[in-house]
Amino acid sequence: MAKQLVVRLRADGTVDAESIGMHGSECLDHIEALEALLDAETVSSSFTDDYTSASTSETTSLDAEQSDGAP
Repeated sequence: MAKQLVVRLRADGTVDAESIGMHGSECLDHIEALEALLDAETVSSSFTDDYTSASTSETTSLDAEQSDGAP
C-alpha cells in the first residue's frame, strides 16, 4: 500500500489529518511537516490499535488558525 497523508480542512479552521500505510512513529514525521507548513500545532491525536503493525494509521487534529487569530 502506498503511503498517504489525508488532510481535511474544516469550516471552523481546524485540520484533520490521517496517515495511511505508515509504520510506527513514521507518521509523526509527516504530521510534524504538516504543522510546519500550516504554522499550526497538534491539539489532539489518537492512534489505532494497528499503530505498531504494518497497517498503522493515525488521526490527528490540528489547530490551523493563524497566530494572529484570523480565520
